Amino acid sequence: MMKLKTTMTAAVVGLTLTVTTASANPANVERVTEGLIAAGMAIELDDNCDGVSVRLLRGLSFLQGLKSHLQDLGYSNAEIDAYIDSRTEKARLETIARQRLNSLGVRTDDPATYCTVARGQIAQGTQVGRLLR
Repeated sequence: MMKLKTTMTAAVVGLTLTVTTASANPANVERVTEGLIAAGMAIELDDNCDGVSVRLLRGLSFLQGLKSHLQDLGYSNAEIDAYIDSRTEKARLETIARQRLNSLGVRTDDPATYCTVARGQIAQGTQVGRLLR
């Protein structure tokens, strides 16, 4: 019975450590990842549509808000910087942003689709649209 209790305790501690480690990654904070994806979508639309542009002050304020949220959750500046500087994470989020743009109608072989999607996002008042003008 004692051996079973010891095994169960070890399993719970191990699971707790695993969950804590996984959730300690800023990539697991949905508000932040979704915000970065939206920002990436806005930048991609801005880069490919002359008719819209990123609202720089609003964008900077938005990104600062995401950083503040991570700080409020207890992440250190070093942890946040490591997350921001991660090439792997950047590539992952860019891929998601491009996939979402494709699902909204962007076609890389048709530049006009970037403007159509951008204007639609602005008209709908989405987070992407609020980052554009």
